[in-house]
Amino acid sequence: VQLVESGGGLVQAGGSLTLTCAASGFDLEDGAIGWFRQAPGKEREGVSCMSGADTRIFYTAFEDSVKGRFSVSADFAKGTARLHLNNLKSADTGVYYCAIEERRIGNCDMDRKVYDYWGQGTQVTVSS
Repeated sequence: VQLVESGGGLVQAGGSLTLTCAASGFDLEDGAIGWFRQAPGKEREGVSCMSGADTRIFYTAFEDSVKGRFSVSADFAKGTARLHLNNLKSADTGVYYCAIEERRIGNCDMDRKVYDYWGQGTQVTVSS
C-alpha cells in the first residue's frame, strides 16, 4: 500500500489549498481515510476523516478548529481523496498526512493509533 500526498505549499492567511492523497495497492472503499497534521514541536493530530464508496461519502468528521473551513472529497474509482482547506490560518501550518484504516466501513475515527498506512506528508505553511 502506498499513499502519496501532494498540494501543499505556502499560502497567505485567508487563502485556500487542496491536498490530494493518491492511494495504490488499496481500494479506498475498503477502509476509512484520515487526514492528520503535525506542527513543529507538537503531536500529530487528527484533522478530518471519511469513509465512502462508489461516488458517495457516507461519513465525515472534522476537528473542531477546522469545521466550516475544511471539507473532503474522494474519487474512489481513481483511488484519490482530497482535503480542501479554506480560510487558512497560521495555526493550520504543519505537515499534513493522509492515512488509511483498513476494514473501517461506514464511519471513521480521528485517533491516529488506529490507522494502518500513512503517506509521507506534505507541508502547508500559512503566513500571517
